[in-house]
Amino acid sequence: MLRAVAAVGVVAVVGVALVGGPSAFSLGGSSSPDVRALSQERALFLRGRSVFRFDTFGDQAFWGGALHLHRAIEGKKLGGVGPGVSPKAALAVGLKVDVSALPPAVKQGIKNGSIDLNDPATTLALLKLNAVVGVKGFFNQGGTLSGVGITCGFCHSTVSNSFAPGIGQRLDGWPNRDLNVGAIISLSPSLKPFTDLLGVNAATVRKVLGAWGPGKFDAELELDGKGFQPNGRSAATLLPAAFGLAGVNLHTYEGWGSVTYWNAFVANLEMHGQGTFVDARLNNAKKFPIAAKAGFANVRHTPDLITKKLAALHFYQLGLRAPLPPKGSFDMAAARRGKVLFNTKAQCSSCHVAPLFTEPGWNLHLPKEICTDAFQARRAPTNRYRTTPLAGLWTHQKGGFYHDGRFPTLGAVVRHYNRCMDLGLSRPQQNDLVQYLLGIGRVK
Repeated sequence: MLRAVAAVGVVAVVGVALVGGPSAFSLGGSSSPDVRALSQERALFLRGRSVFRFDTFGDQAFWGGALHLHRAIEGKKLGGVGPGVSPKAALAVGLKVDVSALPPAVKQGIKNGSIDLNDPATTLALLKLNAVVGVKGFFNQGGTLSGVGITCGFCHSTVSNSFAPGIGQRLDGWPNRDLNVGAIISLSPSLKPFTDLLGVNAATVRKVLGAWGPGKFDAELELDGKGFQPNGRSAATLLPAAFGLAGVNLHTYEGWGSVTYWNAFVANLEMHGQGTFVDARLNNAKKFPIAAKAGFANVRHTPDLITKKLAALHFYQLGLRAPLPPKGSFDMAAARRGKVLFNTKAQCSSCHVAPLFTEPGWNLHLPKEICTDAFQARRAPTNRYRTTPLAGLWTHQKGGFYHDGRFPTLGAVVRHYNRCMDLGLSRPQQNDLVQYLLGIGRVK
């Protein structure tokens, strides 16, 4: 999959040759500007992939140095604290293992049971192999952990499960809806960075983290301190997809900014990397009391370990195409009828414009336009919700839909809009529309 994706940047550059024919465009010799440009783009893509998968941006100073999470991973027997985190325990909280990073002997040992998946020492061995997706271990000379950091792939990659549940080929850009971020953070021996920032005790922090559940994270908690919605539900939102974003204007559920804006935001403020981030909107003490007090509107670290990597990271992400739904995973005849409804009676295409499946340009709406509450929208500077791109929708059905998973199925989403927009869709028509949503990319 990734090999195919790596060709995206090249295709984008030579597309004019494919359209205009051989006489319209020529790459020339190996020293031509076009060949050099293609070579540079491939190098940029590969650098971006490495950043996405393996770069912590120096955030081990937070996850290891401040939270001491590495000590909880090791466990007391290996010099840390507590029982430690075995591979089975790691898989249980949604962490994934990249099978391509495993030597043949390790794969055989997992298959025949000679490698103990209940032993935290095995987790350390997997970290040494860079096999735990999105988690990077740092080791002392004696082989014990000196720290741990996370990468972009922590939340925005999963695996194919081709080897075993939770173990398989990397699927970059796919939201990891099994990942229980709150439970992982709660393993930390010290939550002092959170208690100091939020001005609450550790028990309150653990209550908030425990309410997130699998596949959710609250990026605004460290900005406004709101752990729960007015209805008592967690304020965390579903992890979004990081694929299919080429051509999409604003990113995140509330349209905070572009893809590269959000990369800088997350790398600095959420991953707690060491770089530079500027957004004067966070100086609004009424809307963002925590952020304003902490100075998040103007973050500066020396050295800056983030900014110089944003271009390559952005380029790689824009090359991640939305995956096509598996053949036979939806009803094609119904999906074809659903496509007609999507573009006519259901009015979906007025906002979800193909092939982006969001508006080209300004893609935000007031909460009342989509018949929903404004809680999450008001946590952002925009006070609006973004039109979510729909390509690859089939990959993130787990955990529900909308920003907070309030609708358990696509059918529930369609019923919501049927009422909201007074569309008059019959039950069979609603089902046809769902089948089209599941089949986007394959339905002609």
